[in-house]
Amino acid sequence: MESSLNGNVKLVKKSKDEKKLLRKQLKASHTLLKHEGINTASLPTQSLVVANGGLGNGVSREQLQAVLQESGCVESLLMPPNKPYAFVTYGSVEEARRCHASLNGRQLQCQGQTVALYFSFVEKVGGESGVCTELPPGLKVLEDFISAEEEAGLLEAIDWAPQGDTLTGQKALKHRRVKHYGYEFRYDNNNVDKDRPLPGGIPQFCNSVLERCLRENHIDVTPDQLTINQYEPGQGIPPHVDTHSAFEDTILSLSLGAKTVMDFRHPDGRSVAVVLPERSLLVMKGESRYLWTHGITPRKFDVVPAGDTVSSGPVTSDPGDLTLSKRDTRTSFTFRRVRRTACDCAYPSACDSRRPGGAPARLCRGGRGDASRLEARFVHRVYEEISSHFSSTRHSPWPCVRDFLRSLPAGAVLADVGCGNGKYLGINPDLWAMGCDRSHSLVQICADRGLQAFVSDALDVPLRSGVCDACISIAVIHHFSTQERRLAAVNELVRLLKPGGRALIYVWALEQEYKKQRSKYLKEKSPEQEEKGGPGAEQMTQSNPDYSQEHAGKDDPQQSQPKLSVHTNRTVFNSQDLLVPWHLKGVAQKASETSADSESSASDPVFHRYYHVFREGELENLCGRVKNITIQSSYHDQGNWCVIVEKTL
Repeated sequence: MESSLNGNVKLVKKSKDEKKLLRKQLKASHTLLKHEGINTASLPTQSLVVANGGLGNGVSREQLQAVLQESGCVESLLMPPNKPYAFVTYGSVEEARRCHASLNGRQLQCQGQTVALYFSFVEKVGGESGVCTELPPGLKVLEDFISAEEEAGLLEAIDWAPQGDTLTGQKALKHRRVKHYGYEFRYDNNNVDKDRPLPGGIPQFCNSVLERCLRENHIDVTPDQLTINQYEPGQGIPPHVDTHSAFEDTILSLSLGAKTVMDFRHPDGRSVAVVLPERSLLVMKGESRYLWTHGITPRKFDVVPAGDTVSSGPVTSDPGDLTLSKRDTRTSFTFRRVRRTACDCAYPSACDSRRPGGAPARLCRGGRGDASRLEARFVHRVYEEISSHFSSTRHSPWPCVRDFLRSLPAGAVLADVGCGNGKYLGINPDLWAMGCDRSHSLVQICADRGLQAFVSDALDVPLRSGVCDACISIAVIHHFSTQERRLAAVNELVRLLKPGGRALIYVWALEQEYKKQRSKYLKEKSPEQEEKGGPGAEQMTQSNPDYSQEHAGKDDPQQSQPKLSVHTNRTVFNSQDLLVPWHLKGVAQKASETSADSESSASDPVFHRYYHVFREGELENLCGRVKNITIQSSYHDQGNWCVIVEKTL
């Protein structure tokens, strides 16, 4: 409908659908500006930003290019890796204007879901061309290492039927199935039992491959351990370094059936995505084997260089040369040599053979070594000892944590840092959920349940920065013994998040009575206990084998360091830094989960875990020291202080 203004200018009344489309265009522009810093232009230009038209949305270069060419000659199409947008430049402003008018709101079918494209003019095109990243030192990818006939023979030789004997160690994990030959790899301790080889050794159908590897000097000695992994589309393996004490230097991995992309990460944060084509051989030696983590992100499409040819090597960072590759069923043969001597590698910081031991007697607020040793004794070792009993008491999800997980969109990537027995990993089956924990035994419990988890310190999670849509840290940060380390734990969670990603954090509260309501953790006292105040730390110290005279600090020259008192279960906290007893039952019995870390009833043996319980406002103040986040909400939940933070940049 048209009307006249002063007889010269005509006003065009927009239809309902046109108004709806305009609102969505404006919303897309505001979202890009807020989260990505992309400024849109009010006047037509030759270039446009395509919201929802990126590799991160599952839109391939070929699919988007076909749509864009309907409006004219496309001079360039830039698709930044893992981003939900792209940039297109046309040969003329008129062609760009035609695209803006005719393609806005165009719907595409991508990975089984409908994606609507929204276009906005831009003056400046983002995503400058990058240079291919170099492979980690010591890493090689040999293309077409075997023929298609050899590949078919190897795949046919694998018997995935359930084994009725002990020839192989076969497991069905949540994100892949696996067979072991020679020695079974144990996921509970990331090692092998060198005194219990599997009968039969490496199967004969691998002989021709290994003979060629020896002949071409890829290895010096014949491997004696083989792991066969089979990955369906959408499956992967967490980032890890093959245990130094378990295996010798060179590791070989043969890719069969389909290509994939393997992610490598250096401890300093550098990361490289490497394409492993079908029938290629990956050779890891030296630094790439001992220092860099490697893993396969669970997803159904990989970002790879564009073009018809399948080539190995790093994925380019050039947004003008990237597309999506659909995954297919892939089988890998990984060959290793079991280590018989102590590891003498040049990377002691990553070597499990040279981890420091011992623990201080007091809560040391000085060097990082003191704090880590205290946590090693009164956190890490304790959870290894109590893991089975602890897991039996951890089965019901906390309602607020459950609601947070269920609020996340389908396909979101979740990291549960300090996942324990993994009780939160399956709450929302539509998520790509992975967990990590410092306890090998708890991670093995996760693996036995078919959950995706790996061993990792919460201060150094071997995942790429900005890979997670959400993180949770439930009853973890209160186990760090200094403010510096607690701050580092929050920073690590934020590092993992994408811009706009959220993290939920729970820590035990000093205030077990809040707003006139007692937490369920606090038990009702008897009249005698009310009068006497209950058993104190001094009484507990005398009978505690883990808290002897040495630990109480007598005759200790470091008198300025605070002592750690032993808490009496189900009572109010008398200090912020303390040891909390865990009574290990001979037969695991169910304990009520009334706080983020509730206890079972007293019974020998007794183990003591270090805690720093948080005062009101302390968790918010800690998060306030972290850059690029905002606190969305904070609350008290049954004796715990809790926050939800959002990453802004």
